[in-house]
Amino acid sequence: MATYPTLKVVKTLLQRHGLAPRKRLGQNFLVEANIARKSLQLADIQQDDTIVEIGPGLGALTQLLLEAGCQVFAIEMDAGLHRYLDSVLASQSPDSFHLMQGDAMDHPLASLTTHGGTFKIVANLPYAISTPWLDAVLSGPLPSRMVLMLQKEAADRFVAKPGTGTFGPISLFLKCAYEVDAKHSVSAQCFYPTPDVGSALLSLKRKSVPILFSPEIKDGIRQIFRQRRKQISSILAKIEVVPEFESWLKDLINSGFSPETRPEAITVKEWEKLAGP
Repeated sequence: MATYPTLKVVKTLLQRHGLAPRKRLGQNFLVEANIARKSLQLADIQQDDTIVEIGPGLGALTQLLLEAGCQVFAIEMDAGLHRYLDSVLASQSPDSFHLMQGDAMDHPLASLTTHGGTFKIVANLPYAISTPWLDAVLSGPLPSRMVLMLQKEAADRFVAKPGTGTFGPISLFLKCAYEVDAKHSVSAQCFYPTPDVGSALLSLKRKSVPILFSPEIKDGIRQIFRQRRKQISSILAKIEVVPEFESWLKDLINSGFSPETRPEAITVKEWEKLAGP
């Protein structure tokens, strides 16, 4: 049976292996067993599932995933934690635990090569990489489910709705491809060391027909939202974007939107038209 994360267990393991939380990497270790179990429940983990795990740390979730019969592809940036995971978990489960050391921004899906296969993501994301990492994942191939532990601010931004000040490119890209299955607040006391802010566990389920944007369209959308307080027509008149935006603006106005509309007030349905037929 797996050793579930508790404050005592985490502190003991860190001390025994000469490790310490690194603030630069945003390391806060989960010390609440119920949250670990909740993550697996939200991911609807089944035997033989293929899982990508970002930043496994001391392997609290990893052990549960392996115990459930999953194939786990994990990436850990910290060299000390990588050595620990390699010596403890990789040696115990050589056929089902595939561990690499590196930056998740360079390898968003760890060492997984999908070839069209179904997979899920379970991740405890450092705040600094949460948005660019998710943006990279949303370029495809898409996991069927994602369960992400995030700082509350990031989670709120990811699920923000049009018409709100926090709605932006990452909110839009996510809404076009995923449904929010669940969002649970997680106390700062569930981590060691205790972070200054609360967190949220976000469960995302891929839509039956997910919509992805090309890199050129995504770049144009980002440029638009950098001037979110301006009117959409004046923004597009001043920035360089691919030709699709010109016809999109005409269709937007024909659909009843004013040329003076601000980007955050445009509906997801209208933005989706930029993805093409």
